[in-house]
Amino acid sequence: MNPVTTMAFITRCCRNGWLERALRELCVLALALAAGLCHAQIATEISPFQVERLDDDIVVSAQVLFELPGAVEDALVKGIPMFFVTEAQVLRERWYWYDKKVASMQRHMRLAYQPLTRRWRLNVTAGAGRDASLGFALNQTFETLGEALTAIKRISRWKIAEASDLDIGVKYRVDFSFRLDLTQLPRPFQIGALGQSDWDLAATASAALSLTPVK
Repeated sequence: MNPVTTMAFITRCCRNGWLERALRELCVLALALAAGLCHAQIATEISPFQVERLDDDIVVSAQVLFELPGAVEDALVKGIPMFFVTEAQVLRERWYWYDKKVASMQRHMRLAYQPLTRRWRLNVTAGAGRDASLGFALNQTFETLGEALTAIKRISRWKIAEASDLDIGVKYRVDFSFRLDLTQLPRPFQIGALGQSDWDLAATASAALSLTPVK
């Protein structure tokens, strides 16, 4: 084999080897990103979710399933409050145009650790909505973080609208969402949490609703 042929053979092998390594690294990176996206999508789930009429009220009940990420728990223990938001919207379905929003309610939950008493404090308030009087304000304290999270995860017969706001026999849809509100965190934490799946606690659920005449 002459020197020119040998040099070309070696160069080609090096290039192919580098290309193979690069492709393997890209595959590993793609799998890692896919796993991260899947984790962000399935980390939080709402099940079950129920909408019902209770006398003159439209209420929702839900169970939010999630494990608190380590980064969020560490921030809580260090004294950084966390804010969770649930939102419910009642939409009237229209085939000829966008669905019409009939009612909208929010519930804001502020969770904070109190080092002096070693207790967890949960403040629940009504958020922006068409009728703020449908919400409520509640302050609770808990011995453990698990107890506080149980209260956050469970939504029981939350009043989101008046039955009189809805027409009999008309099809409605109730959209429900739960999220960790990063916009209320201190600015450094907002920047650090941006794009991090550990801080991506969010889920949605929907249910159909149609009122029947009361007998």
